[in-house]
Amino acid sequence: MAQNKKKEPAPVDNVISDQTGQFDLRFVLWRHFCSTNNIPVESLPSQLNDEQKEKWEELKASRLRSPGQKET
Repeated sequence: MAQNKKKEPAPVDNVISDQTGQFDLRFVLWRHFCSTNNIPVESLPSQLNDEQKEKWEELKASRLRSPGQKET
């Protein structure tokens, strides 16, 4: 059986740099999360309900790399 699984992008560093600002990948990821879940982008993660928080944490874990985590 051939698998049609889409290859996941490699995690990115979970660090804000002075050079990227609003284009930091965490902010891009937040805006993507908000748009796909019909959440106002001005919302804070602390304002999410339990289900939304769980989805946000799962997305962050799958797409962001901790500062000390090495690339695979």
